[in-house]
Amino acid sequence: MKNLNFAAELHLKLGAPASGTVESLRLLRAFLKLAPRQRFEVIKLVEDLATEEALPERPLS
Repeated sequence: MKNLNFAAELHLKLGAPASGTVESLRLLRAFLKLAPRQRFEVIKLVEDLATEEALPERPLS
């Protein structure tokens, strides 16, 4: 943050953010730096992984 006083005030009012929140913001920031095509690929990958988890286990062979 550019304004350290503002950051300090937020910290006093809200407390420190959870580590999961900080990691989520880092991932969001990295995601927004991607090109639109890369964003689409990341979204597709996550959707595919989420769908696979919802399906019953399948044997690998």
